[in-house]
Amino acid sequence: MATVKLLTDAEVAAIPTARAVFDDIRATRKSDFVNNFWRGLANDPVLLKRTWEDVKAVMVGEGALDPLVREMIYIAVSTANGCQYCVHSHTAAARARGMSDAQYGELLAVIGLAGKTNHLVTAMQIPADPEFQVKS
Repeated sequence: MATVKLLTDAEVAAIPTARAVFDDIRATRKSDFVNNFWRGLANDPVLLKRTWEDVKAVMVGEGALDPLVREMIYIAVSTANGCQYCVHSHTAAARARGMSDAQYGELLAVIGLAGKTNHLVTAMQIPADPEFQVKS
């Protein structure tokens, strides 16, 4: 259960800043659907706007990483952070961007392997090799 009210479109329409962000979400995504994350954030229009601007800049803007790769990284980080909502949201987004079942399977294998080896190296407190350091 949410700890904040998930605002309806009618409630958002009464808040000019939130309405503008929702309009931009819809235009950017070319969809009428606005998910619950944004509906919860709409309770704080300043936080909503700042967060949407960050998401739009990183996930939608031009960059060196392919949009599908960005979504797959988001899935991995969300898994590591234990965010069920984001795992579901970004898995759906990755599938919409063309992620195949084979790619998803490999992603899960990488996530599982990284989790295992991260825990092992942390438990053993292995220091980083000097060769891994950035040379200035």
